Amino acid sequence: MSAQERLTDALYGLGWGTVKKLPEPVAVRLGRTIADLAWKQRGKGVLRLESNYARVVPDASPERLAELSRAGMRSYLRYWMESFRLPAWSAERVKGGFDVKDVHYLTDGLAAGNGVILALPHLANWDLAGAWVTTELETPFTTVAERLKPETLYDRFVAYREGLGMEVLPHSGGTAFGTLARRLRDGGLVCLVADRDLSASGVEVEFFGDTARMPAGPALLAQQTGALLLPVTLWYDDSPVMQGRVHPPIEVPGTGSRAEKTSVMTQALADAFATGIAEHPEDWHMLQRLWLADLEPRPGDTPTGPDGERP
Repeated sequence: MSAQERLTDALYGLGWGTVKKLPEPVAVRLGRTIADLAWKQRGKGVLRLESNYARVVPDASPERLAELSRAGMRSYLRYWMESFRLPAWSAERVKGGFDVKDVHYLTDGLAAGNGVILALPHLANWDLAGAWVTTELETPFTTVAERLKPETLYDRFVAYREGLGMEVLPHSGGTAFGTLARRLRDGGLVCLVADRDLSASGVEVEFFGDTARMPAGPALLAQQTGALLLPVTLWYDDSPVMQGRVHPPIEVPGTGSRAEKTSVMTQALADAFATGIAEHPEDWHMLQRLWLADLEPRPGDTPTGPDGERP
């Protein structure tokens, strides 16, 4: 393990070990202070966030984009402060921390017994929404996590999410899809963050006027298992309670090849994601390159990915 990896692992360990013990108002102020400092430094992650917001809000002035990126960093650090503190939250605090609209799509789908896939973008706090599902709805679910380096950091995230009631499968290794399909055929729940393709072999979609690539997994799972595919979007308001919406089901097209059906369904997911992101762009924590035009090599690019990675 390199010195940088050891430092990264230690910092995350410090977050879970220390931040969760802070009074909530202190944690909120700490998160905002860190966010503002990071924003003022104008690092790669902040610049990428601002560039992504420019696609979401194409008519925004430079001043408006700067405001959005500052609000975005505050939202991003709110996510981290909440996530570090979630293991110490009581069941009642978790239940009261999320208000979701149209949850009947989810509960009715689970009651039907054919399995449900929830697909979300990187909006607000996915972990809090998951903890609410396992606590308020008393429904465990299975998800997938990207393998992080160092391995000890990946283990921390797995332990953290398993502690919230999630079954976590590694993204790499090739066995995740089969396990997810089995869970769905058993009538279970699968939750996937699905606005950025990690395999470079995803489905091309039109997203805010340009081409991006999103994972095919949610659409393929729905086709192969008969499970219900539901987009979900999340956002923050000025209260301590995160907001959310379960969107109507994405239907499997009646005609076409598997690839054609997957393309149509993934585009429908992208459209639902775009609705939520356009309404609350500052809560979209996309500090990485997403659109294909941005992935093309440019002079001065380094061979490593941009910073700001959120597992």
